[in-house]
Formats: sequence, C-alpha cells, structure tokens
Amino acid sequence: MNPVAVSKFGGTSLADAAQFRKVRDILLVDAARRVVVPSAPGRRSPDDEKVTDLLYRCHALAAAGEDFAGVFAEVGERFRAIAGELGLSLDLKPVLAEAEHQIGLVAIDGGSAEYAASRGEAINGRLLAELLGAEYVDAVDVIRFDNEGRFDAAATYALVAERLDVTDAGKRYVVPGFYGADSEGGVRTFSRGGSDVTGAVVARGVSASVYENWTDVPGLLITDPRVVPGAFAIEVMTYRELRELSYSGATVLHEDAVFPVREAGIPVVIKSTNEPAEPGTRIVAGHDPDAAASYEITGIAGRKDFTVITLEKAMMNSEVGFGARVLRVLAEVGISFEHMPSGIDTLSVVVADEALADGRLEAVEARLREELGLSADEVSHDSDLALIATVGRGMSRRPGMAAKLFGALAAADGGRGVNIRVIDQGSSELNIIVGVATADYEKAVRAIYDTFVTQAS
Repeated sequence: MNPVAVSKFGGTSLADAAQFRKVRDILLVDAARRVVVPSAPGRRSPDDEKVTDLLYRCHALAAAGEDFAGVFAEVGERFRAIAGELGLSLDLKPVLAEAEHQIGLVAIDGGSAEYAASRGEAINGRLLAELLGAEYVDAVDVIRFDNEGRFDAAATYALVAERLDVTDAGKRYVVPGFYGADSEGGVRTFSRGGSDVTGAVVARGVSASVYENWTDVPGLLITDPRVVPGAFAIEVMTYRELRELSYSGATVLHEDAVFPVREAGIPVVIKSTNEPAEPGTRIVAGHDPDAAASYEITGIAGRKDFTVITLEKAMMNSEVGFGARVLRVLAEVGISFEHMPSGIDTLSVVVADEALADGRLEAVEARLREELGLSADEVSHDSDLALIATVGRGMSRRPGMAAKLFGALAAADGGRGVNIRVIDQGSSELNIIVGVATADYEKAVRAIYDTFVTQAS
C-alpha cells in the first residue's frame, strides 16, 4: 500500500480564507496526505474570539433561557466569510440553521454543551472538503464513545478502517476533529484541544505511515517562547520525552494524542502551516543510542501554583506502612499528588493548588495529623511553588547533569541565584524536576536554557 499521512490542522491554521489556501497548498504538494483532520477556526488576531468559544457562549445563553441569536450570527458570519472568499459553492444556510436549532433544543432539554462545541469542527470540515474536492466523513460515523462519555478505542479503530478506504490512492477524506458519538448517536467530545486526539486515533485506524500535526509554531520548542523569546525547535524526540514535557506544561500537542500512535509505532511530525518548509519536530519510538544529539537536554517545561505539604517524624524511615498511610489519607480526601520526595525523617507531598481549594488543604492536614499521630508542628505546608522539568533521553548517561543544572540555577539572575525548594528525579531518569518560588520561575527557566542550549550553540 502507498504511504498514507494523516494531517491535522489546528484552529490558527484554518482561521480564515488565507489560511485555508495555505492548507490546500500543503496538502496538494504531497500525494500521501490523504486524510485530513481540521479544527474549528481559531483567532485571526490577538483580540479575536475562537469559534468554539462563541459556540460555548451560545449554549450557555440558551441554557439560561436567553437569546443567543446574536452570538450565533457571529459564528455564521465567520464561516460565510471563509466560503465567500474561497468561492465555494457549499450552501451553508441549511447547515447553520440546523446547528442553531439543535443548540437551542439541547440547551432547553438540559443537555451538555458538547453538541454546540462540536459544530465549529463539523462545519469547518465541510468547507475544507469542498475546497479540496475531498469526501467529508462526519466524525459521528467513525469516532465512538460509550454512553458515559469514555472514548471507545477498539470500536473507533474498526470503524475508521472500514470507512476510510486508503488503498485507493485517488481518494482524500476530511474527518472533523474533537468529537464523535456514543452508541445512541449523541455527540460527545474530547477535552479542549481534542482534535489532536482525533488525528492520532484516525492515524492508528488507517495504519498511517506518519501523523502530521500542523500548528502555528515550527515544531515543539525547547521551552516556552514567552519566557525565552526565540527558543529553538526540537528536531527529534521520543514519545516518552513528549509525555514528560506535556505533563510538565508543554502544550503544543494534546497529551492524550500520544498513546494511539505510540502503541502502533507511528511517527508524529509537528510542523508550522505558516512555515511549511521548516523541518519541524519529529517524534519517534526510540533513538539510536549512538546518534549525536544537538543538545544535552531535549526540553524544559514547567507549571506554577503548587503547594508542598511536609511531614516530619523521627525514625520515619523505619516505620513500616508510613507512606501507604499518607497515600490513603490523600485518597480519602480525593486529592492526587504530583511528586513525593522524601528523606530519613521527612516526607513531602507536592499537590496542585487547585486540588487544595475550598478548605481541602486544612482538611488533609488535619487527617494526616490524626492518621499518623503527628503534632501541629510536624505537619506544615509551603505554597507559591513552581515546578520545572528538564527533560532529556541522555541525562542518565551523562555524568554531572544534575550538578550542571543546579549550577545554572545558582548562577542565575546575575549571580544572585535561584533557591531550589524541591528536587525530584523520576525513576525513568528522563528528567530532573526542581521546585522554585513562583516569582523565580521565569529566571530559572532562562538560566537552564542559557546553560544547556545557548552556551552549547
């Protein structure tokens, strides 16, 4: 069978007619790009509104019994402008009328916002199929959820393989991203950014040779360009590295999009619609261990707003089941933790602030004191924490990586340094995580980047 590429295009790639033309040119230049997954139109400018956000507003207004016609008119105008500028013959009037009618019905019946949210992808997919002369395949026909809203991978792969005949090199398909249907035909959606997941599962379903994810950046960057302007793109990385970076805050690719293609060994390429000649970032199952890497690290990612809860107890290390009791308390209170660094007589639990809202921090501390027999002084917390993960496949094989990282932070901010409040290295040895004060987050990231990337260039 000829190679097949599944190409997903994000909202900025399809924000207006000019972007549609770029997408068309990208697809037509490579005959392997025969399955296309579009998102809803994104922002055309920084002060613009995404179509999906407008649709959520429509649902919210209808659910409150208020008139949403004015907001929906903005949605319709976005699509009519694209169709008009491209000279498409698709009659949008009945498509838009049906969407507006159904949004009103779903909201009145107390339904979820999933139908409304999905219409951006559904209508954009019709426009793109018309422009390409491709076959439009509604995602409700191939992307399956169960009636509780959980994605049904086995059913989806079978439906995709049956419906999309990729053995015919002359056919091209457009499958809108983000949504599907349950067994009763109700529209279900992935979480925001879920078109990435649709692209991945469609790639798995057709046994694609590559999954292309087209966005507004020339690949996955080594770190956040808002923190380090001009940050370089990562050339090649593994699925495991991507997973670590996504979990730690990198957001170019939806983290759930990794699993379908990883299981099937399908490489992913992240590229820019605006700079298609750039090589982008290639994500693969594994590297040649002897191959030279551009830098000692692959990427730097981080998140803010964490709290570290610290427990102190003499001879803690010899008390069998101490850690298990801590975890049981967290489970009882309904709190998941991020990291659990420990010492001989101390154990710390790092938790996202949002999990500790509404008095839950006080509740978990009280339960820990009760369960573990600790005094008020032996259970404490320290908030205003940011976590930074430095990720790289070769970190475990290079002596001195931790020393170099800590030295970079000690020398940061013109020698004033950044204090490290938490240190944790994953068992995979793919990363080293440090916790710093939130106010020090940006200067810490810049110091790590300068040491491992700028000085190595």
